[in-house]
Parts: sequence; C-alpha cells; structure tokens
Amino acid sequence: MDKEVEIKETPKTVSRRKFLTTAAAVTTGAAITGFPSISVAASPIVLKMQGAWGAKDIFNDMAQEYVDRVNEMAEGRLRIDYLVAGSVVKPFEVMEATSKGVIDAGHQVAVYWYGKSKVASLFGSGPVTGCTADQNLAWIAKEGYPFYNELMKKLQLDVVGFFAMPMPTQPLGWFKKPIKSASQLKGLKYRTVGLAADLMQELGCKVTQLPGGEIVPAMERGVIEAFEYNNPTSDMRFGAQDVAKNYMMGSYHQAQEFFEIVFNRKRYESLPKDLQMVLRYSAEAASTSNFAMAMDNYSRDLQTLKDKDHVHVLRTPQSIFDAQLKGWDVLVKRISAQDPYFAKVWESQKAWAKRVGYYSFFNSADYKAAYEHLFGKLGF
Repeated sequence: MDKEVEIKETPKTVSRRKFLTTAAAVTTGAAITGFPSISVAASPIVLKMQGAWGAKDIFNDMAQEYVDRVNEMAEGRLRIDYLVAGSVVKPFEVMEATSKGVIDAGHQVAVYWYGKSKVASLFGSGPVTGCTADQNLAWIAKEGYPFYNELMKKLQLDVVGFFAMPMPTQPLGWFKKPIKSASQLKGLKYRTVGLAADLMQELGCKVTQLPGGEIVPAMERGVIEAFEYNNPTSDMRFGAQDVAKNYMMGSYHQAQEFFEIVFNRKRYESLPKDLQMVLRYSAEAASTSNFAMAMDNYSRDLQTLKDKDHVHVLRTPQSIFDAQLKGWDVLVKRISAQDPYFAKVWESQKAWAKRVGYYSFFNSADYKAAYEHLFGKLGF
C-alpha cells in the first residue's frame, strides 16, 4: 500500500494560491458588473379602505383626494385601495368593520356609529356652541384627540382615527311644502342622523336614520316626508330635487361636521413610523383640498338647483333656529346627567368655544355687509 504523501506548503505556494483566488474573485466581479444593474422593488403595503358614501357622492371624490395624497407621498411603499359604500359592509358598519379588521380603514363621519355612544356626535355634528366647523376642528386638533382616544378604549374600538374637512352648516333640508314655523315640524317624518336625530325628535319630528343612498327611495315610498343629508352637491347627485322642491337653508341641527378617517389599530401600528405619519398628515392636507372642492361645487350646484331644476331655495325661519337652541339645552342637560364622560367632553368644547368665539366675534369683519355692498341685498 502506497504511503500518503504529505505536501508541505512553502511561502511561495501559499502566495501563488492567494493570488489565484483573488484573481478569480476579481474576474467574477468584473463579469457581474459587466451586466446592467437589476433592482427588485419590494411590493407595496396595501390597505383596503371603504367609504360610507354612495357611488355618485362628492364625498367619494373627497375621500379619493386623501387616498391620492397618501399614495403619492408613500412613493410606492404603501398604497390605499379605496372602495365605495357597500363594497364590503354597509355605511353604518364601517367603524365596526375597521375595528375588527374586516377592512383596514374607513372614511366616514362619527355620527354614523353614535349608537355606541352619543359622545361620538361631539366629534361631528354635536350641539352648537357659537364656533364654526373650522374652529371646532381646531378644538379636536388641540384638545379633543385625548378624549377621542379615551372613548375608543372605553368602547373597545381598536382603531386610530384622524379628522379632516370642516363641513359648512348643513341645510335643514328638503320639504314638499315650505316650513314657515317650528310648529310645522311636529309629527313630520324626517331623516337625519346622529345627535341631530335626538334634537329633531325634541322638536316633534318622527325621525328615521338612513344612509344617503336610501333617502330618495324612502321619500318616494312615503317612509319619510322630508330630509336633510349634507350639501347642495351631494343632494343634487342623488336626486333630491326629483322628490322635493323646497330647500331650506341653514340650521342648528348639524352646524358643523368632519370626516373621520379610521384605521385598524394593529394594522396602523405595524407600519413604519414614517408611513404612519403619511397617513396622519395626509388628513390635514386633504382637509384643505376638500374644503376648496366643497366651496367650488356647493356654490355652483346650488345655482343649478335654482336655475335648472326650479328648486325654491329658502332661508330657514328664525323660529326654528330658536326652537333648536332650546332643544339643544334640554338634550345636553339630559345626556350629561346620564353620561359623565359626555359631560366631560362637552365642558372642554364649551370652554374652547367661549375663548375662541370671543376672539372671533370681536375680530371678524362683517362679511355679509361686504357681500351686499358688491352684489346687492340677499333678500332674507
């Protein structure tokens, strides 16, 4: 049997082997760098968001403005796919579905889930304080979010929410015959939502709460005799002018409201911090663009309703405003006695309104006088 031959490496052979190994690596590297560089983009994180709005509603356009801002700023790392009302759940089920993770996110208003707590209306169309919608949105930004987050914990709603778009005063609504006094509201079958439903019941209405897409069919069947939704554009798009011709403008029942943009908390917190901030600050950006869209469309479509559809645009009588204020007093006192947390949030809003309203009323110009100086008397 042959003996194994032991090969001893000298410094010369080691040096030669290292040279060959290094040369091979360099050659291989050169071969790789000779080809075009190929980058493989990671798939974006996709969030499914459903709105509470019918397919034709301008609110879908406003929701899309938010989605577009998120998608552009996320630069391909995150994408929201937006779905209209009913795609997965009904409009009044958006909050619950988001909390449970059935959908990742929702675009709605807080009064759509106020059945869980009347405090929800304080983050939407709550009692009037003298503050405008933009001033109440400022309250949410500066003082309201801790109350909102505490409410989510109390109700075991697993969501993170943001607010956008200070909505103008919502009209009293659409009537087959003009309403000339508060007494004519007694017994009227009327549609509204949220705490406004409690208020209009206080004034004697028989209230039915319906999402936007169900209003006109209910009017046609006689389930309701009058209704409000939100604004001239939304109302016109779903055909309000086809079932009533008297449009009463101005009311205290929903003098301000905001979009509530909600995300499933676990889904939100799983995102990198910078993408969380994209979702948050896009709400602030969309708030400005939404309001601009509203002013452009609401004003134009109100004129279309008058000129093309022969709708009688009327100012709500002062007696109804007065009755609503008294109704709010009764309602807030009753709910505050039943729900200490409602009282706590309401006191914060009132303190804010007292300070902000004082500044605003002393400082604001008389815009109505300036308008009439340029364009003549408004006629109401």
